Amino acid sequence: WAPNGLFYSNGPGDPAASPEVVKEVAKGIESGLPVFGICLGHQMIALASGLTTFKMHNGHRGINHPVKNMATGLGEITSQNHGFVVNMDDVKASPNVELTHLHLNDQTVAGIRRTDANCFSVQYHPEASPGPHDSRYLFDQFIENVKNH
Repeated sequence: WAPNGLFYSNGPGDPAASPEVVKEVAKGIESGLPVFGICLGHQMIALASGLTTFKMHNGHRGINHPVKNMATGLGEITSQNHGFVVNMDDVKASPNVELTHLHLNDQTVAGIRRTDANCFSVQYHPEASPGPHDSRYLFDQFIENVKNH
């Protein structure tokens, strides 16, 4: 098995309830391969990076969630369906994780990037083509990372 990149997808539940999966995700990040995660995959990448997650009082559900891309300053409308979120204080304190996307309604973490690995993730569903298309560029970014690896 010789993958060109690793994609960690969405799914249900508490990411901290699967420590074995978190260990495998950490191995994937350490492999040097390009890594992209969405929703639960994003949370698993965060846990594998030493961050914590917590259950939200009210989860994000729906196709109209505004997110700020921190690199461009532009807003994106995203589709979201999650009840757990990455701890913002952990992101701010981490020497090797940076905030890439911010949820504008409640200032929660919507995306991160590892500064020491070829790894990024978002807390929403860029694959949700029936909904907003603002975040399709994330797949292009991942494909470019794979091509350049």
